[in-house]
Order: sequence, then structure tokens, then C-alpha cells
Amino acid sequence: MPRDVIVVGAGPVGLMLAGELTLGGADVVVYERLAAPARESRGASLTKRTAECFDQRGLLGGLGPTEPADAHFGGVPIDLAPLAEDHHGRRGVPQFRTERMLEEWVTGLGAEIRRGQEVTAFEETDEAVRVLAAGPDGPAEESAAYLVGCDGGRSSVRKLAGIGFPGSEGRRGFLSADVTGIETRKRRIGENLPGGSMIMAMDLENGVTRIVVHEAGMAPHDRASLTYTDLADAWQRLTGESLHHGECRWLGCFTDASRSAAVYRRGRVLLAGDSAHIQPPAMAQGLSVGVQDAVNLGWKLAATVRGWAPEGLIDTYDAERRPVGEQLARNARAAIELRLTGEDMDPVREIMGELVRHEGPAGHLAGMVSNLGVRYELGKGEHPLLGLRMPPGRELTLTDGTVTPVAGLLRTGHGLLITTDPALARLAEGLEDRLDIVTGTWNQAYEPGLDAVLIRPDGYVAWTSPGTTDELTGTLARWFGTAQRS
Repeated sequence: MPRDVIVVGAGPVGLMLAGELTLGGADVVVYERLAAPARESRGASLTKRTAECFDQRGLLGGLGPTEPADAHFGGVPIDLAPLAEDHHGRRGVPQFRTERMLEEWVTGLGAEIRRGQEVTAFEETDEAVRVLAAGPDGPAEESAAYLVGCDGGRSSVRKLAGIGFPGSEGRRGFLSADVTGIETRKRRIGENLPGGSMIMAMDLENGVTRIVVHEAGMAPHDRASLTYTDLADAWQRLTGESLHHGECRWLGCFTDASRSAAVYRRGRVLLAGDSAHIQPPAMAQGLSVGVQDAVNLGWKLAATVRGWAPEGLIDTYDAERRPVGEQLARNARAAIELRLTGEDMDPVREIMGELVRHEGPAGHLAGMVSNLGVRYELGKGEHPLLGLRMPPGRELTLTDGTVTPVAGLLRTGHGLLITTDPALARLAEGLEDRLDIVTGTWNQAYEPGLDAVLIRPDGYVAWTSPGTTDELTGTLARWFGTAQRS
């Protein structure tokens, strides 16, 4: 029997997707090119929304200690304190720790991870995708209803599918390393230097410091010939400090290229994470936005393979997430130009600094950086929550007296109908295998009021009462299909 889904790539995005699919009842296998989990800490920060996504599934505590991350856009600090809602992300989260947490979750749910398996080709038919892979025991093949590429910016799946990857070429080069045995002033959001240079230094864990260097005029590097001395020399030229005595735990390089795939789905092949969009990691967005891709796609693809998805549900993945990837590429280009253009950009930086002292502009930029500003077209209405994520910390008192935050009600990966009116719950009868129905009262008053709310499995608000023009029955059918009536 063919699998339901083959996921290619066991990074944070592929693992998150495998978990979401398995929660939704799909049979999933993950193919990973590397023979063993990486110990690199490439991604070291999470946006606020991604931390919330982990919290929705009860995973956030598994990351271990973290601390609030400062916000900025292109090096212009954003003061988050005056905002009505907390937009702080989390920093000090080495990527290997995120992957370890997710792997434990995914395998605990029953998904299989096959390491040392590199996808070399696939063939799509009307019914399935036949995937060919090379591994330690030689060639292998397996079929699945769908194939999802979560295999990074150089995605083999994207290239084999013939999906275009338009965007800007990398013109600037950056060096990055994780180093122990050094002491330097921390520059957590980076520090601009004269002429368009930039340096960054932030703590990870166990005495490891993440160092990033861009020296004005620095072109993209050849990864194969890169040495730690290259980075240490550049740092010393820019700061006068020597890091040459440090022990380099990991060394990498990147460019300012920003791209977004032409489509996120072609037939039975889909893309998520860096396979679908890349941008300079200096914005700490790539891993986070990729995890949110997985949370958006997982329940929709699981519903499709299980057979209850309403028509067109899987197409909403591209419709909702591709604009986010395109905006991310645009934002990254703008932020890099703002940060690295040199003194010619100083007047713009001054104006940006003035603007973010006002709550409106600061809130807009903070929403982009935190991803709390992501809004989908989910229905007609005036309620300010419609299309946004439901604030997961909002608490309810259930009819049995239990007090719980909304995040605690999303652990199952199901949709969620919260209502203060038990009679309204009857409209969702027969959907209990994919929708949890909860009756209770809000511990904090909403303004405007919120007597009932329909929340998708990814945490986004699809319907409210009052405030939504669409009928609940039609919205339920749009996202959760036909009820199973006995």
C-alpha cells in the first residue's frame, strides 16, 4: 500500500509537518539525506508566532530555557513595550535543540524517519508519486499520495518538480560561526558600522557565542574554501578585537539572496520552508516562517488524504502561504538595504527611527517581524480577530469549572468551536473527528464581544459571533467538510 505522504527533509519544517500530518491521521515517512542529526545551530531564534505554534501543540517547554528577543527592522530597533500585545520572540534556541524536540514528538506520534536517504528522482501519476532514493543499502523506491519538499534552499524536490524560484541574486556575503572561549560585547540585533559593514554577537548556550560579520564590499564566499581565520580576520579589521584564539564549533556563510517559489504546489508535489522561500538569516525569519508553513499545510493535507477535505481545501495552502513568502522576500531585501547601504541611507534610518516611536507604525513593523500580523481572507465580517490567529493565552472557564488557555485546547490538532451558547454547538454535530466543541465563558472580556469563535487547527479565526457575515454552517462546510451523521 502506498504511503499517504512522503516528506523530504528532517529539519524543523519537515519534522513539524510530519507531526501535523500524523496528528491529522495521515501515514507519513520522512526522508533525510544526512545519516545523523546535525549538531549545528543555524537558526537560533523564533518569532512570537512560531513560539505560539509550538505552544499550541504542547511543545514549547521542550525547547528548554529561552529568553525574550529584541525586535528590529534593518537594524532600526522597535520598542515593543507600548504595544497592547506581547510581540517578543525567543532567542537562544539552537536549531539542533529544536530538531531534537520535534523528532521526539514526531516519532512518539508514530511517524517514521529514514536517515541517509537522498531523493534522486520521482514520477507522478494520477494516483500517486513514486519516489526514488539512494541510501546506504543502495537504491530504493516508495510511493505516496503526496510528496512534500522541506529540503532547504537548494531543494532537490523543487528542482525535480520544475518549479521556478524567482527573486534576487546574492550580492553581499556574510560569515557566521559559533565560537567558544571568547569574550566580546554582545550585539544581539547587530551593530551597523561605517561604510555598510555589520557585526553581530549573541549568546547561545554552554558558553557558545554566535558571530556574524559582513564587511563592506564582501562578496559571497565559496563555502568549500572558507576558514575560521577568514571570519576572525574580518572581525579584527572591523572591531580591533581578536577572536583568533576561539574554538570554532560551526562555520558557515550566506548571502543576501531573497527568493520565493513560483508556486507552492504542483499536482501532488508541495513545498514548505526554505524549499519555498529563502532570505538572509539576519532577520531570524526563515525557520519560523517555514514552521508556520507546516502548521498551515499539515491539517489540510491530512484532511485530503483521509477523504474529508472539502473541495479546494489543499489549494488554500498556496493561496495563503505564498503571499507570506513573497512579503518575506520583499521585507528581507528592504531590511538589508536599510542596514548595509552605508551613510547614504542615514536620513532614511533617522526617519524610520522617528516613525517607530509612534504606536501605529511600530505595531505594523512589529507584526511583520513577529508574524502576528499575518492575516488570511477567511470570511466576511468586521470582527478584528477574523483572519488573524486567536491569541493563545486568552483563558476560558469551561462549564465544568476548568480554567484553560486557548492554546491548551489546540493540542489535538483539531479545529475548535468555542461558544457560550450550548445550542450553537449542535450545528457542528457529526464533525467531532476533526472539530472539538467547547462551551465556556471568557475570563477576559473581548471588545467587541465574542460569544462564539471558530478556530482552524492552525490557530486562525475563521468565524466569530458577533462580527461575521457568513453563516456558521457554511463556514464549517468550507473548512471541515461534510458531517458524518449516524
